[in-house]
Amino acid sequence: MSGAEPFAAAGGPLGVLVLHGFTGTPQSMRGIAERLAAAGLTVELPLLPGHGTAIADLVPRRWPDWAEAAEAAYAGLAARSERLAVVGLSMGGTLTCWLAERHPEIAGIVLVNPIVSPPDDDFRAAIRQLHDSGTEIAPGIGSDIADPGVKELSYDGTPLAAVLSLFEGTEEVAVGLGGIRCPVLLLTSREDHVVASSNGDLVEATVSGPCERVWLENSYHVATVDLDREEVESRTVAFVTGLGRAS
Repeated sequence: MSGAEPFAAAGGPLGVLVLHGFTGTPQSMRGIAERLAAAGLTVELPLLPGHGTAIADLVPRRWPDWAEAAEAAYAGLAARSERLAVVGLSMGGTLTCWLAERHPEIAGIVLVNPIVSPPDDDFRAAIRQLHDSGTEIAPGIGSDIADPGVKELSYDGTPLAAVLSLFEGTEEVAVGLGGIRCPVLLLTSREDHVVASSNGDLVEATVSGPCERVWLENSYHVATVDLDREEVESRTVAFVTGLGRAS
């Protein structure tokens, strides 16, 4: 898909891994990545498996595929950086927490409307029933954006087996949140039609490190390209560059 390409930039000793969301592409995070690069940081924004091509490529993908890709990107960036931070939107936030739980050396993380708590059993059972009845792809969740002039580059459908696997991944992540000891910047949209703000509540209440929570009053789920985009980008850059100064 044109515009879904990964992004990378060489910079200083502080590296930043940037991760997009489920059914989305690097397009939703490119503004943040470019701002971080302009601040002199080394940046890696990968295209996660099954994304940015055709929705059929996402249908067979599962949580381990995305987790392994995030780990590989992290390892590659760590090899050329002295310290690392990770930034993630939605499922990218899930992966960010997953990495922070496994890598205590991470200097800090930024979470934008992360999903860290699976939906209730009844909701998941309904999705399984729908899938078992022959529905492979449900309507899309992309472009939950308040700004009418902006559209997210994402698939127009949601592969049900893949999203069920994502929910299993969030269960794993939720259990380990207390192990996150690095500083956290948590950006939560006041109105989000994809991920409930209770996910942010769980992060704020559970992580062991310092957590700064900022409420975004004008954006929906994809806040990185929405009306609060400038605030999201500027706060992210200030937080991450501050980690470098603290070293």
